[in-house]
Amino acid sequence: MHADIKWLDQPEIFRVNRLDAHSDHRFYEDEKSLRENRETLKQSLNGIWKFRYSVNAKERPAAFYEEEYDVSGFDPIKVPRHIEIAGYDKIHYINTMYPWEGKEYRRPAGTLHEREDGMFSEADYNPVGSYVRIFDLEEALVGKRIILSFEGAEQALYVWVNGSFVGYAEDSFTVSEFDITPYVREKGNRLAVEVHKRSTAAFLEDQDFFRFFGLFRDVNLYGLPKIHVTDMWAKASYEPEAQKGALDLTLKISAETDADLSGASAVICLKEEERRILSGEISMNNFEIQKDGTVRLAWKADVPEPVRQWDNRDPKLYCLQIRILDPDGNVAEIVPYDVGFRKICMQDGLMKLNGERLIINGVNRHEWNASEGRSISEEDEIFDIACMKRNNINAVRTCHYPDRISWYYRCDEAGIYVMAETNLESHGSWQKLGAIDPSWNVPGSFDAWREVVLDRARTNFEVFKNHPSVLFWSLGNESYAGDVLKEMNAYYKETDPDRLVHYEGVVHNRAYEDCISDMESRMYAKPQQIREYLEDQPKKPFLLCEYMHDMGNSLGGMKSYIDLLDQYEMYQGGFIWDYIDQAILMEDEVTGQKVLRYGGDFDDRPSDYEFSGNGIVFADRMEKPAMQEVKYYYGLHK
Repeated sequence: MHADIKWLDQPEIFRVNRLDAHSDHRFYEDEKSLRENRETLKQSLNGIWKFRYSVNAKERPAAFYEEEYDVSGFDPIKVPRHIEIAGYDKIHYINTMYPWEGKEYRRPAGTLHEREDGMFSEADYNPVGSYVRIFDLEEALVGKRIILSFEGAEQALYVWVNGSFVGYAEDSFTVSEFDITPYVREKGNRLAVEVHKRSTAAFLEDQDFFRFFGLFRDVNLYGLPKIHVTDMWAKASYEPEAQKGALDLTLKISAETDADLSGASAVICLKEEERRILSGEISMNNFEIQKDGTVRLAWKADVPEPVRQWDNRDPKLYCLQIRILDPDGNVAEIVPYDVGFRKICMQDGLMKLNGERLIINGVNRHEWNASEGRSISEEDEIFDIACMKRNNINAVRTCHYPDRISWYYRCDEAGIYVMAETNLESHGSWQKLGAIDPSWNVPGSFDAWREVVLDRARTNFEVFKNHPSVLFWSLGNESYAGDVLKEMNAYYKETDPDRLVHYEGVVHNRAYEDCISDMESRMYAKPQQIREYLEDQPKKPFLLCEYMHDMGNSLGGMKSYIDLLDQYEMYQGGFIWDYIDQAILMEDEVTGQKVLRYGGDFDDRPSDYEFSGNGIVFADRMEKPAMQEVKYYYGLHK
């Protein structure tokens, strides 16, 4: 198969040879690497790559992936990093509109409009980043099945290894993985990656943020053991009244050959600290090998003692360990995962966690670093968790895309409730200059956009399904409503009925209110509007997915919302917009001092200017005075 530049123009083609999404579990090859927490079968490709910037696809070095192509004239670039932050292209911030509005006329293919071939592939402005990395396999990976993983690549990427085309992927904020075993060699590998700033995915990624592109999250190689846990789902159920817990475990096992599976087994152990409280073993004999070459194992057991529930006040985690033994009884792989026992449900017209009314003292959180944009660090995440805890913030909405994998683990450990949002926002397709006009809204009910959106929902679920912190799946943000979102909701409900599903957009289209969201979710409703809803025989509890927009000297009047928590049981809180300012630390041209620059400061048009600065912490993570208000009022309902 050869790469086709026209894939950029076709919403029906959004992944080619990309592996199916799976759980985000870590794996270790032996007891020693587990004890030392060393992922010896993981090789980072972060660092300095060769790079060439082109303003459009026509001007890109199309043959750069060929092994004999001379890249000595390419520039160095750090990975991960946004291409704009590295000094190329234009920095551009915009909220509701698509970034090309007023410059180029575009309508999404597959809607009521004619398909526009070449919309992105032949555009005069659609920048391309051509990356090259030469690498040797580390010794631990030699002879293994090799998986190439991009944790974040915005917005469409083509991949080649040693001159051979490997695959194509969109969905900027979720992991894209490719099996490169047939192409990789022990020494002197040439990895070529072509990243395009825009494709049809741009219609689905119209979030309120700076429009960057490039390899902005980690790039890794993984060597798979001879027998490998490809996917796991550890459902830890909990009955709060009896303090009883049960573990329902499903494993998907792959191997180099079918013979490796015969006689192999999975040994399961659940620990509290170092004390074993549950164990079992499943033999892989007599299990049918699936069409994809895997074996699926299932195991369920009750926890034989009172269980401590997981919640914000006591985020108790138990350590699950899965040991895969080969036919000779030797350890082939060890998979640890911390699980939490909790129950989230809709009961008596309320959202309840562990049998108690759930109150959300939340924030919306863009990933942000003042120097690196959305290419954030571990230190940023650690600070954010500590900041939320000390200011009585108990929940976060991952606006409006999946976050780095490490964030969900930190929320598990800290007891931060997560609304896990799918990477979907098509704001500019239905709201024009403040008016609602869904004439060409995507995904809407259009067949051409169905699979790409459902794939984003599946990926969000598959990667994060094991995290106790994830209480809600969110269909996305500000994408109006339609049959495709209805199907997303049905997917989450059928696949994971033990969690709640959220979506706000039904407020604009009541035809879908009974089949998209478990709760009445709105943005910026006034207290009186909330009262009117709750006093008029409400169908659902009320949640503000965005409120208290903290721009400038704002966040006054928070008391009027917090008072509603005591007045109406079916009012269950909300998420402040938002947690952190989006601003970029730049050197002032006159003084030479470092200053924060906001939207519009880069001659970016169209722009929503300082609207990018609406957090309760500044972009450099200094708390704003408004945080005192947040801490006080959120502390009233801890």
